[in-house]
Amino acid sequence: MMSHYLRPALFVSHRHPAVMIAMAVVSCFVISAWLGSEILSPATMWHTLNNPDSVMRTLILQWRIPRVLTTFCVGACLGMAGVIFQGVFRNPLAEPHLLGSASGASVGAAIALMMPALFPGPFFLPIMAFAGAWLTTLLVVSLARVARVESGFGLILAGVAIAALLAAVRGLIMLTLSDDAVSLQVILSWTLGGIQTPTWQEFFLFMLLTIIGFILCLRLARGLDILGLGSDTARNMGLDVTRFMHRSVLIAAAVTALAVVWGGLIGFIGLVIPHMIRWWLGPRHHRLMIYSALASGAALMVFDGVARSIMPPAEIPLGLLTALLGAPFFLFILTKEARR
Repeated sequence: MMSHYLRPALFVSHRHPAVMIAMAVVSCFVISAWLGSEILSPATMWHTLNNPDSVMRTLILQWRIPRVLTTFCVGACLGMAGVIFQGVFRNPLAEPHLLGSASGASVGAAIALMMPALFPGPFFLPIMAFAGAWLTTLLVVSLARVARVESGFGLILAGVAIAALLAAVRGLIMLTLSDDAVSLQVILSWTLGGIQTPTWQEFFLFMLLTIIGFILCLRLARGLDILGLGSDTARNMGLDVTRFMHRSVLIAAAVTALAVVWGGLIGFIGLVIPHMIRWWLGPRHHRLMIYSALASGAALMVFDGVARSIMPPAEIPLGLLTALLGAPFFLFILTKEARR
């Protein structure tokens, strides 16, 4: 019998979902590009974009648009990772930061920022953040293999424990290595979540990596559908459950790390949006993966636009805004599962 977690949605409307998602993505892009420390009227915005000598035009095209597109890619990565984690663990509370990959990335970033003499140049921050996330996930999966853990909850507990340990390590690094030359505010703002504004060249690199991650995630869809029928049934259908789970977790951690490199620690997007898409379109992972990536990117673009425009010229950390939505949603799902 199919797991209750994978039951079809109760209120599903399959009318033109691709058109609806495409319209939502375009609308969210326009809204996010419009929002900022200075919000222009539509007429003024149009005049600005058609004036080659306008400073605001240069600002929008060289700074705001790349940031909005980067935000979309960050959200897409978090959405894909959320689909994989929830599908592998068959746990509605699973989300991309669960296995400690985000905490590992933050430790790597803290080392790079606190030791600029050893890690000079702007490219060491993403390299160290990605290395921290990847090594942390390898550690969690290796611990699970040594302990012969096959259940999703065993991996979850290992990830939570490692994440707590790494949070303490990050705090220790910040306290011991900080000096007058290094501002703790830079690291704190990064760990609270905030999109790194790239150049167009950096964005195209990020976009290429996101597309590669999307292809890898999409190839897991059939295995996730089979795994949703239960571990025993999946084995009878020829799926190597343990190997598939470990491979899926590593791919999900990779796209999570990719999001953390450019967006810092942004929670709950990978929890909320895949749930909503599942309620709308049902549990089949091929469609779920595609639409969760698009919807997560669209939602995060709006959040980032709001974060840039509420308290100009300062920005509200993006992770705080997503937590305002995600935490109540998490409690709702937790209560629902407890009642079940």
